[in-house]
Amino acid sequence: MKLKKVVFSVLSVALVGSLLAGCGSGSKDDASADGKTKVTFWAAPNPTQVKFWSAMAKDFEKENPDIKVEVSQMKESPSSEATVQAAIASKTAPTISENINRSFAAQLADSKAIVPINDIDGIKEIAEKRKMVDSLDAWKFSDGNQYVFPVYSNPILFAWRSDILKELGVTETPKTYSDVLAVGKKLKAKYPDKVMWAKADLADPTAWMRWFDFFPLYNAASKGNAFVKDGKLVADDKAGEQVLTFMSQLQKNDLLLAGQATDPFETGTSIMADNGPWSFPNWAEKFPELKYGETFTISTPPVPDALKDEANVNTYSDAKGIVFYAQATDAEKKAAVKFLDFVYSNDKNDLKFLELTNLIPARDDATKNATFTDFFTKNPALKIYAENVPYAIPAMDNADYNDIQQIIGEQAWNPVVRGEKKPTKAWNDMKKAEDGVLQK
Repeated sequence: MKLKKVVFSVLSVALVGSLLAGCGSGSKDDASADGKTKVTFWAAPNPTQVKFWSAMAKDFEKENPDIKVEVSQMKESPSSEATVQAAIASKTAPTISENINRSFAAQLADSKAIVPINDIDGIKEIAEKRKMVDSLDAWKFSDGNQYVFPVYSNPILFAWRSDILKELGVTETPKTYSDVLAVGKKLKAKYPDKVMWAKADLADPTAWMRWFDFFPLYNAASKGNAFVKDGKLVADDKAGEQVLTFMSQLQKNDLLLAGQATDPFETGTSIMADNGPWSFPNWAEKFPELKYGETFTISTPPVPDALKDEANVNTYSDAKGIVFYAQATDAEKKAAVKFLDFVYSNDKNDLKFLELTNLIPARDDATKNATFTDFFTKNPALKIYAENVPYAIPAMDNADYNDIQQIIGEQAWNPVVRGEKKPTKAWNDMKKAEDGVLQK
């Protein structure tokens, strides 16, 4: 569920705002005309998520006839983020919505459009019931508040073509940078046209793309050290340079393909790939020969050699959750909490969500909870993702994240991938440019 680059133009927001004003959720008076408290809930623009939340609302209303939960799909034209911004501007924001990542939440919090969930009675108790206290802690913002109630967390892990590794005489999945480079040497000797990692995004500076290449490696190398905190660059210099040096070595040994390629991992052009659990339904349909434990395996991101014995490796989490909008009344927020309590007090509802969406619930106990045992027995690859949820770090909590991540690509990641800059210079150039953004 990759988040597209966020571009908020005055025209697009105004256009969406006019549409929302005409088909909004209704006035506060309309909401209480029948004596019921109405909760407007915007689900993600994903049919399976809309289906889940609609079913939950229907079940909830049977037990709570005094509350109406109106579920609708969040519009994604021109983008779901622009839709939210326009709704806020036109005062037609919902009570709550999902599909909000930590970086976008930082923008909303910066403009006081959403409220801290730690100030809302009942949220803490829901988190405890759902066994997600540790996962929630990773979402804490620099100001000490929590603005997002995580719904799902998809750790970005690495898929490996285990069948090709076997052909190379490699019996263990590479864990360290040296392991990867050693496999690369064997790969080139046997298959000169194959590479380790192939995708056009590697050479593209678009901000959101760094969530799926730079940040998994950086989080792993830095043991989860923040990149930006309290509006300041706090990136781990040693880890950052190690990541860029690793990429430079891959580039020098012709082990990267940063041009256009169709399904390179699936067809065996490359043998490793950053990967989220959303890949599996597509593989099952289009590439049935890809079978977990036979032709591919899943592992954590490669790490510097000094971390070879690290048991729990950090990575990036493609994670989104629910926010409470400031425009909602206290009664609406209270009713929304009651709805979320209904959903998350029963572990079977998270199982339904997992079965419908293939998205990993943001909870600490998924692989230990008996409710999920059968599912993960049947879907062992997804179990690996669930096991890594506690070590997966969500997007940065900075309203300027788009500019910050664009600079990572333009000044450091992309030039190194193209062989145009040495790692140390690339890292230092990036830091200088980041300071310019953060000191504005």
